[in-house]
Amino acid sequence: QVQLVESGGGLVQPGGSLRLSCAASGNIVSINAMGWYRQAPGKQRELVAQINSDSSTGYADSVKGRFTISRDNGKNMVSLRMNSLKPEDTAVYYCNVPLILTDKGFEYDYWGQGTQVTVSS
Repeated sequence: QVQLVESGGGLVQPGGSLRLSCAASGNIVSINAMGWYRQAPGKQRELVAQINSDSSTGYADSVKGRFTISRDNGKNMVSLRMNSLKPEDTAVYYCNVPLILTDKGFEYDYWGQGTQVTVSS
């Protein structure tokens, strides 16, 4: 069974920074894409950033230039560095892995438990 465990959320003032991390564990052979989503109260969950196994990345327009996604393939970890945070970045942030190859075959759409990020003065 694969698990995704997130860490790093919290309360930060506008303009501040936070770093989120997500570690995947279990009988993992390989992971292709890894990503971060967020969901603010009353809004739909949205993709924030994604990184592929070749380290190519994609970002939502709202976070380009402020957030940086990275990964450590050897540790099956993905991180999200968030700079110049704004109140509108307040949300629960979720780690997502859409496809994992395990020793039992392909498994789909794993999510972390979510970590709260609050940007407020």
